[in-house]
Amino acid sequence: MLDAAVDLLLGGRCVGCECPGRLLCPRCADSLPAGARPAWPTPTPPGLAPPWAATAYDGLPRDLVIGLKEHRLLGLVRPLAALLAAAVATALDDQARLNGPLALVPVPSRRASVRARGHDPTYAITARAAELLRRRGYDARPARLLRLRPGVVDQAGLDAAARAANLSGSMTCPSPGLRRLRARCDRARVVVCDDVLTTGATAREAQRALEAVGFDVSAVAVVAATRRWLTDGV
Repeated sequence: MLDAAVDLLLGGRCVGCECPGRLLCPRCADSLPAGARPAWPTPTPPGLAPPWAATAYDGLPRDLVIGLKEHRLLGLVRPLAALLAAAVATALDDQARLNGPLALVPVPSRRASVRARGHDPTYAITARAAELLRRRGYDARPARLLRLRPGVVDQAGLDAAARAANLSGSMTCPSPGLRRLRARCDRARVVVCDDVLTTGATAREAQRALEAVGFDVSAVAVVAATRRWLTDGV
């Protein structure tokens, strides 16, 4: 009855099953995973921190990502953030490094994309994931440390080599962000966060930029990874 009432008022439908009502119905929400698996790309960019993904980038998770990024369905931030938080928690549990401050650093979006979409979905899910992790006892905060230099083009349709070339040296870590983070937690553990892992080029470039200014990146955490990269067939 609640979903039917919501549909009458707002005209909403579940992005997964198109059931009238909420953007994500209870049945589809319950089908989402609660944990995460390693998600090593093949080939793996040299030196990439351990990457973890909550699920594969297909089916419902893909619909959620596209719904938020391309259709501005802001109600999908919460379920996507829950998946990202699961990936972060699993990554840290695997390393048995649970104590101390935690900085979740979203990969930066192109300014043109943010303007076109009217929001920054990667930052939104990262900030919400940090909030969910704090409720679970982690001292987690989003840290918007990275910026894209001009000249980076849309990654869609690029193969692994082209993605790496497009992103090489493309990210920087401006000093104001560093000062803010170090004033709050000088020895924070850093996790690079994104929505989707494809070739690993974006995550590796983010890691490079952070390491260049002295940060030790503990892991990469994403909502979803291309299925062929996932370990043990997530």
